[in-house]
Amino acid sequence: MAKKDALKELQVRLAARLQAVRDQPREAGWLAVEVAGVGLLLPLGQAGEIHNARQLMPVPHARPWLVGVANLRGQLHAVVDLARFLGLRDEPQTLAGAQLVALNPGLRLNCALRVDRLLGLRDAARMQLEPGHQDAQPAFAGARWRDAQGRLWQALDLAALAADARFLDVAEAPST
Repeated sequence: MAKKDALKELQVRLAARLQAVRDQPREAGWLAVEVAGVGLLLPLGQAGEIHNARQLMPVPHARPWLVGVANLRGQLHAVVDLARFLGLRDEPQTLAGAQLVALNPGLRLNCALRVDRLLGLRDAARMQLEPGHQDAQPAFAGARWRDAQGRLWQALDLAALAADARFLDVAEAPST
């Protein structure tokens, strides 16, 4: 009987935790990722599914940061090497160990971002907002935050990124 009560109690606790997660606004937290050693925060409400990076179909005449097209759950997604797009890395990287973070379908852009590492979830309540620092940042660059371990994080607005003219201009300029 004790096992049955313990199981029921566990089920009640799990149901309460799941309900609390459902009730919490998705914009309240971030998915923490790392690209070229830089910590980035992607809003949970703007990020979609996470996929293991696998074979991509190359796209001819595309900018170097557009590394290919992937079939994610039956839909084609352009894959952007986020580190190269942000100018944090010049050379292409292999897909070994990389992850793809798809943009939320609500952003209406079939795109996935290649990131080096997933670092879990972060919450603004456990981070400190860094003062100032708005020098010539693109519109998709949000605030900077510092965590309890002292690591600096840059928030990205994926909706603004999906509307950014440079991000949408994927064709390599023809050579003359």
